[in-house]
Amino acid sequence: MPQRFVVVYTTSGPGEATILQSVLAAAGIPCELSREGAGAAYGLTVGPLGVVDILAPEAQAEAARALLAAMERGDLADDSAAVD
Repeated sequence: MPQRFVVVYTTSGPGEATILQSVLAAAGIPCELSREGAGAAYGLTVGPLGVVDILAPEAQAEAARALLAAMERGDLADDSAAVD
């Protein structure tokens, strides 16, 4: 039976959506991006036609929402600059 994907977040443009897709993928949560066809065809990145929905499997939707909410709050540590 195929997985059912649900919207877990909506961004204001494809750039942000791609970054968030990478964050979810790094956490082991598969996701897909969905946007208005006309917006994609005309290359619109702002306004109603620039909106991108991030979809995750229904079984992992709550984990995806929690991760994205933590990121928005700034709760995720960025230790990439740490030097030992």
